[in-house]
Amino acid sequence: MKNILLCTDGSTFAENVYKYGAWFSRSFKAHIQVLSVTDIRSQQVASTGNLSGSIGLGATENLLNELVNLEHERAKLNNQRARLILDNAAQTLKAEGIEDFNLIHKTGFLVDCLHEFEDSSDLIVLGKRGEAADFARGHLGANVDRIVRSSRKPCLVTPAEFKPIQRILLAYDGSSTGKKILKFLANSPNFQSLEIHLLTVVKDSSEQSATAINEAEQSLKRARYQPICSLLEGESEKVIAKYVNEQDISLLLMGAYGHSRIRNLVIGSTTAQLLRSSNIPLLLFR
Repeated sequence: MKNILLCTDGSTFAENVYKYGAWFSRSFKAHIQVLSVTDIRSQQVASTGNLSGSIGLGATENLLNELVNLEHERAKLNNQRARLILDNAAQTLKAEGIEDFNLIHKTGFLVDCLHEFEDSSDLIVLGKRGEAADFARGHLGANVDRIVRSSRKPCLVTPAEFKPIQRILLAYDGSSTGKKILKFLANSPNFQSLEIHLLTVVKDSSEQSATAINEAEQSLKRARYQPICSLLEGESEKVIAKYVNEQDISLLLMGAYGHSRIRNLVIGSTTAQLLRSSNIPLLLFR
């Protein structure tokens, strides 16, 4: 992992986007890019249409001039706000001991702007809710589903509070995505100092499930991990959530989609439920 992209809108979740980004940057000695995107809709004024016949040419010209001035002022305020957001990001990263970063401001839509930086990024970090966090408790931010669906890179979705990462949990389902996560861990020796848990959830016990988790365990051991393995029965989101709480897990790794789910439509139901309810970061792969 060489490059980490932090997406920020200056919301209450942003502070911990920087802190978790700093943790990964220190762990992997990775460069950070902080991206703040001003929504283009906030710089657009309503069209007046052709009002010359109803309010007169002089009045129309005055109104249009006022709207142009308003648009300029709004753009100026948005630029000032973006500078403040990025200045705060820089202060937080420096306080976390990070010096290798750069700050980027774009105007447009986050999902569209993301494609400019995705190819050069190895990890994308964003808060699970954004500017409307106080009004959308229990819901995911509008950009989370879109970014996880559209991005080809792992996405770290962060909660409202920062918690030092000490114990990580891989929710393993034997899918190709699960194997991709095993490969990621094998190539991340920095995680070997952490306590790692491997969990497979099934509706009922079967030899095939036991074989899958055994293969995953052996894969981790070959990578010099000493995983704590569990094969549990029940509904995936409930079992995983309970395990996270009981074992005091501080980072959950899982696929964004189940192996049988139609991809590119919505985040998998288990993933979405855990994103909404979890108080720890989720590192999602697809």
